Amino acid sequence: MPGDIAVGQCLQFSPRTSFRLRRKLKPLLRGLPSAFGSALLWPVFVLVFLPAAARAQLSPGPLSKAHQSLSGPTKCTACHKLGLGSGNLKCLECHTEISSRLAGQRGYHPQVVKKGAGDKDCARCHSEHNGESFGLIRWNPPLPNFDHALTGYVLEGKHAPLACAQCHLPDRILPSERPSIKIKDIKRTYLGLAPGCLNCHIDQHKGQLGSDCLPCHNFSDWKDISKFDHAKTKYPLTGAHANVLCGKCHVAAGPTGPVKYTGLAFGNCADCHTDPHKGAFKDSCQTCHNTAAWKTPRVASKFDHSTTKFLLLGKHAQVGCETCHGGADFKKPLQHEKCADCHHPDPHSGQFAQRADKGACETCHVVEGWKPARFGVREHAQSKYPLLGRHIEVACAKCHLPVGTATRYKITFARCLDCHTDAHKKQFAKPPYANKCESCHTVDGFHPSTYPLGKHEETRFPLTGAHMAVPCIECHKADTAGFVPYRFEDRACQICHLDPHRGEFQERMKKRRKDGSVPGCEACHVTKSWSNVSRFDHSTTAFPLLGKHRDVPCMGCHTSDKLETTLKNVNFKEAPTKCENCHEDRHAGQFVRYGTPPDCAHCHTVIRWKPSLFDHDKEAAFSLQGAHKDVACDLCHKLKQEVNGVKVLFYKPTPTKCAACHGST
Repeated sequence: MPGDIAVGQCLQFSPRTSFRLRRKLKPLLRGLPSAFGSALLWPVFVLVFLPAAARAQLSPGPLSKAHQSLSGPTKCTACHKLGLGSGNLKCLECHTEISSRLAGQRGYHPQVVKKGAGDKDCARCHSEHNGESFGLIRWNPPLPNFDHALTGYVLEGKHAPLACAQCHLPDRILPSERPSIKIKDIKRTYLGLAPGCLNCHIDQHKGQLGSDCLPCHNFSDWKDISKFDHAKTKYPLTGAHANVLCGKCHVAAGPTGPVKYTGLAFGNCADCHTDPHKGAFKDSCQTCHNTAAWKTPRVASKFDHSTTKFLLLGKHAQVGCETCHGGADFKKPLQHEKCADCHHPDPHSGQFAQRADKGACETCHVVEGWKPARFGVREHAQSKYPLLGRHIEVACAKCHLPVGTATRYKITFARCLDCHTDAHKKQFAKPPYANKCESCHTVDGFHPSTYPLGKHEETRFPLTGAHMAVPCIECHKADTAGFVPYRFEDRACQICHLDPHRGEFQERMKKRRKDGSVPGCEACHVTKSWSNVSRFDHSTTAFPLLGKHRDVPCMGCHTSDKLETTLKNVNFKEAPTKCENCHEDRHAGQFVRYGTPPDCAHCHTVIRWKPSLFDHDKEAAFSLQGAHKDVACDLCHKLKQEVNGVKVLFYKPTPTKCAACHGST
């Protein structure tokens, strides 16, 4: 029904809801003029003639505090348009400050309102009919996370950490924007601010340089004006002017006035600089000077100093005029007969005053430069200390060190240690050397030493045997700090040599000799050769070497389980002492009756294996009597059998009958 639709559109009801409402209100409409049944007057009837309780039931909810003036059934059309369905809002007709920004694409709203949506998009962030205390502004994301770049003004540098309230203040809203802002509490609005620096900051230049600060300043550091290009001004800075601080030229106009940046006079040098010559020269400053440096005048091209009594030669030609002509008084006569007339005080503090030339500078120096001096090796040969050997290569400053502002040229040189540090750290401080370096070294070089091998005989450690062939550095080695030891309180062998016996002979090595000294390795060895152990007396051990044992080499008994050809890893105390530990049983166990294993010494001696000590009369069942004494053993004992690959002579069985050897005849 047309009327139903009209009511629904007016009150934001759907057609179905409007139809139900019409049925409920029908009894109330009976008897009223027929015109009220038309679609046009339906809304008017509902809003005017309907009881207040019924009208309250038709509203979606009470308005917020800001819109309280629009409450009431007769004011719906102030915000809603009739006949336009759900898109019936008229927000921008009232909020012209937003509509103008949307039209001009300024600020935040053009970034979030869909293009062409207009009033329809307002309800996404501003919801009404939710009660008087409901907030009309919904921030998504929350305000602390707001992206300020959406407003068209990116927060950079020191602006970035600022809180909103530090910038959005009522007194910073532009006067032109203030009338259009509808919000009553002006402190709550974020509208009306301009992006210009001077909207928030005081103009320190008082309008001298315009309103745009960014050509010179940045957001990170106000005092950083590196962006400013003075070359684009009326007075480009050249030469030394480029290094002058801004405050030297741009000073405050009075005690409380602003710094002056415009209107400065700069046509002549005298506008800033006072005349140091006090009118002595009529020409302009540029005739002799330029902006590169005041003290490097161009006067040389104009003034010929050779017409004076003092020619400018060498380094003098580079000296600024005012260095000699103090106070820029060029008419005052100057003394220049001697170097000391200008160059004083004496940089050598009178060290050469006693010389024949009274220390005249030109003896050693020239005007081309103070350094290097002309005093060289040839001149040094005439001094008390001629330079010889490696001393010729030494730079002057190595010996002649500064003392205060002067350099010391008269130095002590009686001993090498007057200049050189003791590389041996007082090892040779006592007699007979008494720290006389020349005892072992010469000026031709510290290395090699002139200490002869024969001289070592006079030390506490004479070199004998193989020690004479050892290079010095093998014993005298530098430590990590570079120190080389030459005096050793402990001169025992094991200080230099490792003990290959791992302390096996400590007892023997510590046993003092007749003179009270401890032999150490020399208890067995000599310096001529390590393998010479002639000092070792095997008879002092638990196994004296007798007979054939004397001919056996050490490695015959003292062996290593590492299959070595040396004695480095041998445990000498573990050497066997019994015959069977070294010798195999040649009799294959025939004489076990003498022990297990058999006692070889029962029949043999260390002198030799043959003849045997075996007593045939006492030990055997066949006594050798008469001619049998002279019969060789192998004439009777002939039985040989192979045992483990070795042929063994068996003594049993042996015939004892005469016929077995001599025959039946």
